[in-house]
Amino acid sequence: MHIQGMGTGLGSNDIGVERGNLQGSEIVFFERQGPKVLLVEPNYNFRASSSRDSIEIKSVRESFARSVRWGFQVAAESPGRVLVDATDYLLRDPNVITQRLRPGSYRVNPSRSSIHLPMTKNFPQNTEMEVELTWVRQPPTGPGGGGFGAGGGGFNPLAGPGSFFEGVADVAADGEAASLRIHHSLVQLPDGNYTPRTFDPRASYGPVGWRDYAAPPDGNEYSMDVRYIRRHRLKKQNPAAATSDAVRPIVYYLDPAVPEPQRSALLEGTGWWNQAFTAAGYRNAFRVETRPDSISPLDVRYNVINWVHRSTRGYSSGATVTDPRTGEIMKGLVTLGSLRYRQDYMIAEALLLPYQNGDEVPAEVREWAVGRIRQLAAHEVGHTLGFQHNYYDSKVGRTSVMDYPHPYVTLKADGTLDVSQVYERGIGEWDSVAIKWGYQDFPPGTDQAAALQKILDDAWARDLRFLTNQDASAHPRSNQWSNGWDPAAELNRMMEIRRAALRRWGEAAIRRGMPMAQMEEVLVPAYLYHAFQLEATASALGGMHYVYALRGDGRDPAPPVPAAEQRAALSALLATLKPSDLVLPDEVVRKLPPRPSGYPRTRELFQRYTGLMFDKISPAVAVANLTVGAMLVPDRAARVVEQHALDPRLPGLEEVVDSLLSVAFNARAASSYEAEIARAVQRVAVDQLMQLAAGAPMPQVRAVANERLVRKMNQLTGASPTSDADRAHSLLLSQDIKRFLDRPYAPYAPLPTVEPVRGDPIGEPGMEFFRRYDFERRCDWIDNGRWVADTCRT
Repeated sequence: MHIQGMGTGLGSNDIGVERGNLQGSEIVFFERQGPKVLLVEPNYNFRASSSRDSIEIKSVRESFARSVRWGFQVAAESPGRVLVDATDYLLRDPNVITQRLRPGSYRVNPSRSSIHLPMTKNFPQNTEMEVELTWVRQPPTGPGGGGFGAGGGGFNPLAGPGSFFEGVADVAADGEAASLRIHHSLVQLPDGNYTPRTFDPRASYGPVGWRDYAAPPDGNEYSMDVRYIRRHRLKKQNPAAATSDAVRPIVYYLDPAVPEPQRSALLEGTGWWNQAFTAAGYRNAFRVETRPDSISPLDVRYNVINWVHRSTRGYSSGATVTDPRTGEIMKGLVTLGSLRYRQDYMIAEALLLPYQNGDEVPAEVREWAVGRIRQLAAHEVGHTLGFQHNYYDSKVGRTSVMDYPHPYVTLKADGTLDVSQVYERGIGEWDSVAIKWGYQDFPPGTDQAAALQKILDDAWARDLRFLTNQDASAHPRSNQWSNGWDPAAELNRMMEIRRAALRRWGEAAIRRGMPMAQMEEVLVPAYLYHAFQLEATASALGGMHYVYALRGDGRDPAPPVPAAEQRAALSALLATLKPSDLVLPDEVVRKLPPRPSGYPRTRELFQRYTGLMFDKISPAVAVANLTVGAMLVPDRAARVVEQHALDPRLPGLEEVVDSLLSVAFNARAASSYEAEIARAVQRVAVDQLMQLAAGAPMPQVRAVANERLVRKMNQLTGASPTSDADRAHSLLLSQDIKRFLDRPYAPYAPLPTVEPVRGDPIGEPGMEFFRRYDFERRCDWIDNGRWVADTCRT
């Protein structure tokens, strides 16, 4: 097996080349061809499982291309041995890092690159090699080519996600060159004593797969697909015992660079998994220790948890090296961003406002952040044990560390916040079910299929189920950063929490001596506290309470969300557009000044129309875009059209759009400030409806949106506004709609608008969560048998 990883990192979250990360792995072999030795990757995507028919195996092997990854010239040889020079092979960009280094164009410079001998070693079962490669910025090659960009460039307040891109020059010692170490491992393949377990989509494991051309002939082509789960090898010392020590425990090694209190939190959270293995009949089968200096984090023999620093907050991940032949996990590698704790700390500050005197060291804020770090450790290690995300919102409560947990805050009788249950402590009920299903041994003579089915049936009876990333847009009980099994009720509850926090919001959010302008950093998570629940609630519109059903399991596979539940979700969403809930706290309006020298704006702040001054309107526009955007996602709108055609009792798109426009244009404003916010919400509603009318793939969605725009234009034209501001607003809206309707046949280009601060509460790849409603999968599982580093990010 050949494995590649990063010995050192760049430090840019946007580029993502990080210390300790796996960059790829594949089964390879060396083949002598005359004066050359070829490094060959066989094709395990297509195979013949027959162990007897060599002709059949050969036929399949010759039908699909293998990949020759390198050719070495033979320098010398002796009986049974061949010497080749691998320098050129090693001193190249093996992971296409060149394409990721931006801005500008970078190339590896061989004269500034070398073998890193301290990490180049040989062991009985593995050979380790490391090189330091230097990428050098290239001069411009003509108009528009390359460039010497030093970073993200200037800030455009209404620009897209590139506004604050952190390039090479922002993190490297000198933007002209960046030197990184690349690690290569050649590892002996595992023996044949591992028994694969067949994949079941209900059990939450990630699959490895391949197509078997020796499958029995009685079946269509899909019956040829073989899927196994990814898991570690684990056996009991006494297979007949209900509880037994493991032959070889699963051990994880924590980066010694982790400071306190994070170190203790990570050790505890990782150790929770032993609870699940104990419930599955294993004694002391899982443990975590601090990694000694003698162990390299890239050595495939060890499971490791790396502590990685970046210039900005970002994702954490759990990656594995997996044998594509069987699904056996050979190595787990967790990457935890060190700024995660700091971001959680700020979220707690945003709600608790702990600095009444200005110099407190609030214990409740630290415990909040520590609690999240415990859960994060368990979550990312869970990926390296084979698990996918599980976002199912059970009536039992928070049942899996493989969820993305939103901090659970409640209101006390006196209106203050209770954070005693902000995060769970311990492994979840579903996690114990999943470990039992995937790792439990069964006594000889057991009907394993029936035993595994019973594990899932018993879990189902307790409302313990599995739904994952792909389900977080059409299933109201499968969502990220959400709590509670009733999304509409939870959104209403979270709005109460948000109101309580913002009512008392002010300078107690920051320590004494900090610039007052830095209140904005802490304001963002408070103002956007409900943002993720918006998407969870919108998923009820046109949604289904579906399950990963198998024929014969007795489940109802795809019941629609009841009409009452959909209308409750619609009402809860529209309630978030009330101007009274979108105005900023008075102390923010009065006391938030422009940024001082030395404290430039960052991606973590609200976009603004007002240039230097803090914008009191644009945060409301950002939130309105979240709400309306979630309601009018094209595929969601298509599902609403379809469900109403199949069952007129369910809401149709006309009802959704009419409700939106009614709430937006009939909002009551208690002040001129609220009136301006109401106009901003109306603009968002019309702009989003124009985008739907222009770009929705389903014709009937475009038809409904177009007809409602015509109706609204006529209403605005015939209206009699009572103020100059309303008159100007209505005139421009009606004219913009008319221009949209009268446009020639050409792609509609929406005007720039305010977007919310990007990034999950604790970081996301590309910081783009708020701009994405299709929820593309973020886990790169091995679906085709190709042996690459499986990575799942949080």
